[in-house]
Amino acid sequence: MDKSKSKNFNNTASRLSAIASSIMDLHVRIALQEVDREKRRLISGTIFLAIGAVLLLIVLMIIHLIGYLIIEKMNDWKIEYNLLIILLADLFLAGLSLKLGGKLAKGPYLPQTIEGLGKTTKAVLGKK
Repeated sequence: MDKSKSKNFNNTASRLSAIASSIMDLHVRIALQEVDREKRRLISGTIFLAIGAVLLLIVLMIIHLIGYLIIEKMNDWKIEYNLLIILLADLFLAGLSLKLGGKLAKGPYLPQTIEGLGKTTKAVLGKK
């Protein structure tokens, strides 16, 4: 009786291992296809993002300097308080940018990717 249970468990474990291996292989192939198709677009996009980020950093530094000089002329506070105002404004804008960027980063996927994810979910949940 123990041998049949052990044999049954080994068969089940073997099947689950084969399914997991097949699923991983499928996902790796689809991911490689997606990256290969989009390689040129990704490289070009990364280069333009880097250029834009450097230029934006320079502009932001100048805007901060101008903003500090304006705030300093408007009040007689200490330097720390004026910098704190700029820091809080930056913190708000950074949070807003991260939230918006996270929503915009969700891009379209290849049909094979969506189909593979659907098949994987069905296989894991045991649905046909």
